[in-house]
Amino acid sequence: MFAAFAERDLEAMLPTMDEDVDFLPVTANLTTGGVPYRGHEGIARYLEDVERVWPQLRIYPEDLRAVGDAVVVIGRVRARGGGMILDRPTGWVFNMRAGRIVRGRVYGTPAEALEAAAD
Repeated sequence: MFAAFAERDLEAMLPTMDEDVDFLPVTANLTTGGVPYRGHEGIARYLEDVERVWPQLRIYPEDLRAVGDAVVVIGRVRARGGGMILDRPTGWVFNMRAGRIVRGRVYGTPAEALEAAAD
């Protein structure tokens, strides 16, 4: 999924996600008022929003950990857009069902992601 996202390849991303996926990235704070992107249509809209808000956005997953029923990914985000520059450690939490992402959340720090997955 991370490799497909790096290429903004929706067709390659969708098979990794449940049809009812619920995804809440930091970008949603700027685009949807903090409402998650839902379903495959929501993921398509998310990619459009990323292109508009963050013309330059790269994610660097570095470590994957199983925590309870979740997969936590620790890495880094680098982005530029709208006068904003981000370069910070980040954590992603993915809940899986039948090998597909059903819920994803992005956290401002790896510690927040690990704590959220442990709850």
